[in-house]
Amino acid sequence: MEKSDLDNPSSGHGSTFLGIEPVVDPPTISILPVPYDRTSTWRKGADRGSAALLEASGQVELFDLPTQSEPHEAGIETIAPLEHDGDPERLAELVEAGVGGLLDIGRLPVVIGGEHSVSIGAIRAAARHCAESGDRLGVVQIDAHGDTRESYEGSAFNHACVMARAREVADIVQLGIRAIDRSEHDTMDRSRIFPAHRILEEPDDSWMDRAIAMVPERVYLTIDLDAFDSSVMPATGTPEPGGLDWRIVNEFVHRLAGSRTIVGFDVVELLPHPAHWACDFLAAKLVHRVIAEILASRSSGPGG
Repeated sequence: MEKSDLDNPSSGHGSTFLGIEPVVDPPTISILPVPYDRTSTWRKGADRGSAALLEASGQVELFDLPTQSEPHEAGIETIAPLEHDGDPERLAELVEAGVGGLLDIGRLPVVIGGEHSVSIGAIRAAARHCAESGDRLGVVQIDAHGDTRESYEGSAFNHACVMARAREVADIVQLGIRAIDRSEHDTMDRSRIFPAHRILEEPDDSWMDRAIAMVPERVYLTIDLDAFDSSVMPATGTPEPGGLDWRIVNEFVHRLAGSRTIVGFDVVELLPHPAHWACDFLAAKLVHRVIAEILASRSSGPGG
């Protein structure tokens, strides 16, 4: 199926999500690129991830087959990248302010990274926004790494500390984990962790419902692309074997969106490589799929 002239990638291709401008005003969804890669500790280059994702998104079909919908019809704007090359604590403040502003005007914020430390400010903004209406936030992490170190390489805002900061303001659930430090293992709430090797041993998808039951009604979703098996997603800074596949992640997102209110989400840790352009597309397609599931659940009502 070819795209319409409205969606011609030659217009805005590479700078806006899906290569198009919002078709309604005000838009429903705001894409916030955060090209930051200050604290990553193996392969550098995640600061190029948001641009690569936007470039690849011009090739994503506007029609989403699983939901039989066209998410762009709700209005998707791509705002200017949040540029910062300083310390990660300051980055968290900047992202918190940016995402908080979007939530305050009723947008669904979608942060695209960048390394995983970009999520800290977004999670804090979502927690504050929920608290203002008397609600507790849940954070669902899909990731290969626990990211629950209290501090790493001298900073409590390092990419390895994202979920330690999240659990200060939210109820967390962690999926796909398969690489943690011993100190994390000793301090984690392991009842809230669904390790990749256990997920892959499950006879069905009922574990997904058990995971979702652990978080409150309003949820922020953070997806580190290294949650996918390294054979599926090699273009990331810290790839791990033994990970999740496309079906598992998409089925979980479908169930989460259908039973909880996702107030915002991010997709992070794409490290583009010229030999792995399919990874750029997977990341872009994933953003589109999550948006589609959120919008479909909103249109069908609670539990849709």
